[in-house]
Amino acid sequence: MFRKTQHNRIFQDLVDQIQDAILDGRLKPGDKLPSQRNLVDMFQTSRASIREALRVLEQKGLIEVKLGVSGGAVIKTAGTESITQDLTLLMQQQQVSFDHLAEFRESIEGDVAAMAARKATGSDIERLENIVTRAEACLRENDRTPYDFIRMDIRLHIALAEIAGNPVFVAVMKMVHETILGFYDRFTFRERTVLEENYRDLCSLVAVIKAGQPENARELALGHVRRFNRHMKDASHTPGNQMSPTRSTQSADRRQDTV
Repeated sequence: MFRKTQHNRIFQDLVDQIQDAILDGRLKPGDKLPSQRNLVDMFQTSRASIREALRVLEQKGLIEVKLGVSGGAVIKTAGTESITQDLTLLMQQQQVSFDHLAEFRESIEGDVAAMAARKATGSDIERLENIVTRAEACLRENDRTPYDFIRMDIRLHIALAEIAGNPVFVAVMKMVHETILGFYDRFTFRERTVLEENYRDLCSLVAVIKAGQPENARELALGHVRRFNRHMKDASHTPGNQMSPTRSTQSADRRQDTV
């Protein structure tokens, strides 16, 4: 699978060869790379060069290095973690604002909902209705928090992008919504009236998608996003709000199960 490295560009050659093997499918998610000792022999290079190449590949999100006896470098499924982290950093540095996120969402989420209404199958509708049912449970059950409800709200938006069938929409929607969720403690909507308003939006949106009404889906999605953005902007003016995502929120988001 690999060839001896060229001595004038050892480091980049290591990264390029492993990356190419991942991108062209010779290495698949879940596959484990050979041990560092074996990689040294295969590439005919130093252990230090191997470690540095693995570090770069891990930063790119292509592998995960696990510790322990059964550990090693494992190929990862492509995800949005790295670009979400970059967007969060841009927001912390005030190069991107919540107004920018709001403007972006208003320009795309109506189209996504309309596409979902055109393409949704019976199983897609069942999936959306399941998310709405779980959102309702978050409102009714005493041990649930507003965060639980917002997470269901976000799941529905991402599900719509997946139903629309465009992987670019899915990746970008995950990035934007995971960033918003990371700032949950700054923009927390604890008022029950606001949560119930969001819930009614979700019910109406799923209903028109089920009925195959793309233009109605577009308008309802836009209205929902605009109300959320308005609440978000109002919350941003509350004294004491901070500009950094909380560790607990980020950890909870990473642990959430797929729908």
